[in-house]
Amino acid sequence: MARNSNKKVVRAARKESAKGGHDSAEATTSDWTPTPEAKSKATRFRWIAFVLWLAAIGGELFTIFWILKQDPVKTWLLIVAIVVIGVFAVTGSLLWKRANDADPASKSQPVKFFIQNQLGAFIAVVAFLPLIVVIFTSKNLDKGQKTIAGAAAIVVGLVGVFAGIDFNPSSVEQYTAESTRIIELTGADEVAWVKGGSVYHICEDVPDVNLDSADGQIFVGTVGDAHAAGMKGLTLELAAELAICGHEVPENIDEIVAAIRAERGEG
Repeated sequence: MARNSNKKVVRAARKESAKGGHDSAEATTSDWTPTPEAKSKATRFRWIAFVLWLAAIGGELFTIFWILKQDPVKTWLLIVAIVVIGVFAVTGSLLWKRANDADPASKSQPVKFFIQNQLGAFIAVVAFLPLIVVIFTSKNLDKGQKTIAGAAAIVVGLVGVFAGIDFNPSSVEQYTAESTRIIELTGADEVAWVKGGSVYHICEDVPDVNLDSADGQIFVGTVGDAHAAGMKGLTLELAAELAICGHEVPENIDEIVAAIRAERGEG
């Protein structure tokens, strides 16, 4: 199938190998590492996430030491503060997850892997648990205010914790396995995806990337680049795409698709 010529193909910056070439079958013997572009993107997202989390904790302190010290306490102001703290915490966690997709931790370091992937949930606890305790023990709030504000803080706090948990975190080992798979199937660590999509594809000629996308562009890069752009994994339409892109369909294609499902946590 011919590619839609109206869609612009955007190629990500390629990482040079130690011998000066691009990624090739030789890369199957080494662990995956992020490109400088992906590393820079992850660092930027992490700094923004830290700023947002500090703002959330700062908002908590402001609420505890100023809003709740007022007599009487304005309920609407307290609720607004709780919501703002939640927005800062959740937004920071979402950016932190994007950073971890671009530059994941390794499962060979279990403590670092756990902390890096679940840090957003810990921040949400820090940003809300002390506030909830102070709300229910404050002498400046009547019973009705404690019920309303306490319930709001608990609900928003739980949303923050849920947003901070990564139930299926990316890892260096996962990206290494996926890159190796693509290289074995196609000969190079190169895939295609579109903005607004959820998976990456074998090449830019397949039907799915030639459908209307969010910005009329097809992106081409490594498996790591695709994950950094928010793609959760390789398409399940693997046999059809390999044929369209001119590659041989292996006999164990069903086993490969089953492995892809397992990597996504889909059973």
